Amino acid sequence: MLRYEFLLLLLSLAFAQFFTPGDAARIPRTTPDATASKKCGYEACHPVDPKKLNIHMVPHTHDDVGWLKTVDQYYFGSRSVIQKAGVQYIIDSVIKALLADPSRRFIYVETAFFWKWWLRQDEKVRADVKMLIDEGRLEIIGGAWSMNDEACTHYHSLVDQFTWGFRRLNDTFGSCARPRIGWQIDPFGHSREQASLFAQMGFDGMLFGRIDYQDKSKRLKDQTMEFIWKSSPSLGKRANLFTTAMYNTYSPPPGFCFDVLCADEPMVDDPDSPDYNIDRRVELFLTYAKGQARAYRTNHIILTMGDDFHYQHSEMVFGNLDKLIRYTNKRNGSAVNVIYSTPSCYLKALNDLKLQWPAKSDDFFPYASDPHSYWTGYFSSRPTVKYFEREGNNLLQASKQLVAMTNLKNYDKPLEHFREAMGVMQHHDAVTGTEKQLVADDYSRILYESMEHAEEIISKAIGKWSGMTNSTAASFKVFTCLELNISSCAFSEKNDMFMVVVYNPLSRPVSTHIRVPIQGNSYTVRSLIDGVYPDVQIVPVPEAVQKVPGRKSNAKNEVVFRTSVIPSLGTLAYAVAKKTEEDVVEQPEPPNFISNELYNISVNINGDLAINWNKQNMNVVQSFHYYIGAEGNNEVFVNRSSGAYIFRPKETSARNFAYAGSYKIYKGPVVEELHHTINEWVSQVVRIYPEEEHIEFDWLVGPIPVKDKIGKEIVTRYSSNLESDKTFYTDSNGREMLKRVRDYRPTWDLKLEEPISGNYYPVTSKIALKDKKNQLKLNVLVDRSQGGTSMQDGVIELMVHRRLLKDDAFGVGEALNETAFGEGLVVRGTHYLFGGKVKDVDKFVLKEKELALKLALHPWVLGASVNLSNIKNISGLSYSLPPNVHILTLEPWKDDTILLRLEHLFEVGEAQEMSQPVEVNIQNLFSTFSIESIKETTLGANQLLSENKPMKWELETNDVMQDAGESERQIVEIKDNVINVLLKPMEIRTFILKVKRRTL
Repeated sequence: MLRYEFLLLLLSLAFAQFFTPGDAARIPRTTPDATASKKCGYEACHPVDPKKLNIHMVPHTHDDVGWLKTVDQYYFGSRSVIQKAGVQYIIDSVIKALLADPSRRFIYVETAFFWKWWLRQDEKVRADVKMLIDEGRLEIIGGAWSMNDEACTHYHSLVDQFTWGFRRLNDTFGSCARPRIGWQIDPFGHSREQASLFAQMGFDGMLFGRIDYQDKSKRLKDQTMEFIWKSSPSLGKRANLFTTAMYNTYSPPPGFCFDVLCADEPMVDDPDSPDYNIDRRVELFLTYAKGQARAYRTNHIILTMGDDFHYQHSEMVFGNLDKLIRYTNKRNGSAVNVIYSTPSCYLKALNDLKLQWPAKSDDFFPYASDPHSYWTGYFSSRPTVKYFEREGNNLLQASKQLVAMTNLKNYDKPLEHFREAMGVMQHHDAVTGTEKQLVADDYSRILYESMEHAEEIISKAIGKWSGMTNSTAASFKVFTCLELNISSCAFSEKNDMFMVVVYNPLSRPVSTHIRVPIQGNSYTVRSLIDGVYPDVQIVPVPEAVQKVPGRKSNAKNEVVFRTSVIPSLGTLAYAVAKKTEEDVVEQPEPPNFISNELYNISVNINGDLAINWNKQNMNVVQSFHYYIGAEGNNEVFVNRSSGAYIFRPKETSARNFAYAGSYKIYKGPVVEELHHTINEWVSQVVRIYPEEEHIEFDWLVGPIPVKDKIGKEIVTRYSSNLESDKTFYTDSNGREMLKRVRDYRPTWDLKLEEPISGNYYPVTSKIALKDKKNQLKLNVLVDRSQGGTSMQDGVIELMVHRRLLKDDAFGVGEALNETAFGEGLVVRGTHYLFGGKVKDVDKFVLKEKELALKLALHPWVLGASVNLSNIKNISGLSYSLPPNVHILTLEPWKDDTILLRLEHLFEVGEAQEMSQPVEVNIQNLFSTFSIESIKETTLGANQLLSENKPMKWELETNDVMQDAGESERQIVEIKDNVINVLLKPMEIRTFILKVKRRTL
């Protein structure tokens, strides 16, 4: 029995060394006392022994904010047939177990669940919890609303969801609940921007669980599982973050899972019992611990004693851990010191050693758990959920800005719920598309309810700001038209006269094209600000859009016009009226191309789109293709199926579509459109505008047919004449760009058995090619997260939709086979293509930034009843910001203060003038208030920047990291009615403003 158990242990150690486990299974506000009177954080750590191997046992639970069950089902413990998991029982049980023994420790991560539980507790329980937090026995790690994904998320939403989680913790528990450590144990790959954000939040380090199996094997061998992540070339040392890649993902050592969900042997310490096993179990435990220690550099190792939804019966786990600690430490001549610990205490112990550490400056994408399982499918899974999340952020920012600028009262709750809904959407099984269908539906329900409530917030704010009388403002209502993605809006379709109100959430003036569905074919548009009649064009709703399953609209046309310049954080309003006499419906133009000064676009003999630059030696062919998803029994690596997580094509190349379609061309004063049908379920509209330098691709894919029992993964390719030398570039969560080289990893010699999926990377906002020889550049910007690559020089490939018939066996338990209204899911989306010869770097890159911003935070189109006398032009800014500065956050905060974030949009060396530091005077920047006092905080707005003193870590090159404090920052204060804020490249600065309101 002993030999057999020891053999199993050795096998598990070998697997842990060479393969990352690939299982996705993975209110009253108080005024806290000063931290100095408490022993939380690093002061609450148990003593370590410098002469022994210190084993840091970290009890924890990983509670997915939705995955196999909905958020509420997980919290309340319902649907146990799907999964035995009830978060309320976990927290109840943990609190009791911690109160029973002051030596015990526990960490909790997901603020969404903790807050839900906290609201339901009585004062006795609340007092106990505060005591446990103040004494460091219960420690909050991470602290965001949910443990976010790092591939499909946009940095804007990441900052928001951490900020909201931090605020709940800070307001309720004070500084002892302030997270110090990043804890990303379950996401499927790790982004450089995530590390940069953690450093800017003032964190001391980060721990994560999943790492590519080849990378892990090398790091275990080289003892480089712990390193300093140089996460931003622009921010330099202030963005460096100490990082630990954990040995066994986040699970207990094999054989030592004592949870009620496990079947491992308990610690039996009765010598008279025939099941007595203490000596044998201690020996096995030490064998495992020493094996792990050999892969790390110090006399400290961390063991994660927990897993998914563990500790529903906490005493069962803690009772066995108590024995394991006691008997291991009592062992004669013990060379180990086993202690209850936390990630914070573990990192403190490492930091106290004053060692030098290796560095890393790239990221951890793509992640592979074995040679045939590249987790790159989720970059594109559930594309409609990904788009809905992006639109949710757009509307949330508009709502927060309008409330902050108008000082709107009585809307705290719906705004809080909106923040929380968006926080849930960042979860690593939400925006990723790796959840069950019933959960995806629930995520959409949660977000939709908040977006509906935002309609009232925006109505009240614009009504108040526009100077309407109380009675008029009370009746003023705008409609958000949330179905414009299928060219449907009941308000514009059912009214012969209506108002279009456009709100610009960007901190720069923009002009945009408005496109709303109508039932007639002759309309006039009039500006309600200056009375100007812009050019109007009526274009047909594409035939494929009209046939989208579930579309109830009768609109067959759209009215299109270009707005005047919309003020920063401001509105414009237009009256749209149906003419009494109808014009002749515009017929397709006989020419076989669309063109403007820059481009000539046509359909070639293969049915693909041909784009030629008129004045440059550059051309692109755009085409659609599909991969056949591999299907297998998933029992061995080579039989892995393509699924929600995994992209694994069956064949070595994508298949071409047999062109069975046609195209139509529509030209007018506002837009030229090419309606391009590939087949019955793939089509697109390609648009060029006289005033724009980019080409707009409005693609529509679905229902993907599966009657042939074959799952398909649809890609679009942009094939150019650029000489890209195996190199392409993708963004990191919408911020800094990373260089990618085909079939290559910067930190190990890559052996690639899946050459296609192993070259896919997350594209949150942009993918680009550069031809340095000819000074050419090609960018494709996306309206949601997608997987992308460059499998041939000069070619950009993006996956836009997936429909698969087999689960990939990583836990979700169902195939990614989305349907809606009895049909396969139809997806409509947008790409912007922008490229050419880079003559003026600043101008070119600025255009890229503006396009990315416009896709992420587009002007929001609102419908309203026409009332010509009660709307006026409004703008939140008194003057324009420099083009390289953006207002990332403007929202109502606590005690009538405002939270403001300013960011520098450019990276170091990205441009010439635009990449220089820039100074902005913000005292009189805002039109509705002036600033009376200003305090700068860390990025998460939960600590004054002057009080943040992060740990210092030393690189192997003796390059000591700098404080992220005042030593590198300009102190911001009011002097002579001036508040100058200096922004360096890629810098985000966060402020809490006390303001004086102006009369609206």
